[in-house]
Amino acid sequence: MKLLLALALIASSPAPLTVPVGENWIFAIDHGQPEHARKVAEKAKPAKGEVKISVRALFGTMMTVTNNSAAGYTFKAELIGADGKAAPARTCTLPPGSQPTLESWPQKAAAVRIGDFKPAKGGRC
Repeated sequence: MKLLLALALIASSPAPLTVPVGENWIFAIDHGQPEHARKVAEKAKPAKGEVKISVRALFGTMMTVTNNSAAGYTFKAELIGADGKAAPARTCTLPPGSQPTLESWPQKAAAVRIGDFKPAKGGRC
């Protein structure tokens, strides 16, 4: 019984989100990880307290992130290659109030994995 409970807690705990190139996703942040993530149309807007991410293949890999909440965040990103290998990617602070931020890397990726969101203490880039 304890094992089943532990497995249920692990399965329900938030984890990083992997967004394939060409897709758009909206999610909330819970305990620093994307939660209630869902694939959306390109023109979809995040509701209050949600974040939208779009990943494109443009001059390598480009990611646009819009944070529709009152707090800014820092976060971690990894570029996932066609071989499934992950490489860390530098990111800037995600500003609050629906201001989009654009991240661009020269490497081509099949997807971008994001997670480990923390409230920002100032901006960086």
